[in-house]
Amino acid sequence: MENLAKKKCVPCKGGIPPLEDQKIKKLLFQVDSWDLEEESGHKQIVKDFKFKNFVEAMSFVNKIAGIAEGEGHHPNIDIKYNRVRLTNYTHVIKGLHDNDFILAAKIDKLVSNN
Repeated sequence: MENLAKKKCVPCKGGIPPLEDQKIKKLLFQVDSWDLEEESGHKQIVKDFKFKNFVEAMSFVNKIAGIAEGEGHHPNIDIKYNRVRLTNYTHVIKGLHDNDFILAAKIDKLVSNN
């Protein structure tokens, strides 16, 4: 099994199809508790996090921002006081790409190191 957290996101300029279901299932197995959802006809992976308070939630979000910026791939982030919901999908292809799972694995690694 490949270590997604050690991989680097590659620029996706579009013109390629989203990942097929079989590949999505394989990659979902390699990330920790991310759920597959579909919204507006495109697949995405989501994960919810809960913290003691708003300050901890914001600290987490700021760490994710650094990782996302370094990868050139950014999740959608919803913050509600001490809860953070991350949604990964590749907007330009309106679905999932390897980058979404690489970013998820890097976020999982961040969480497991704390």
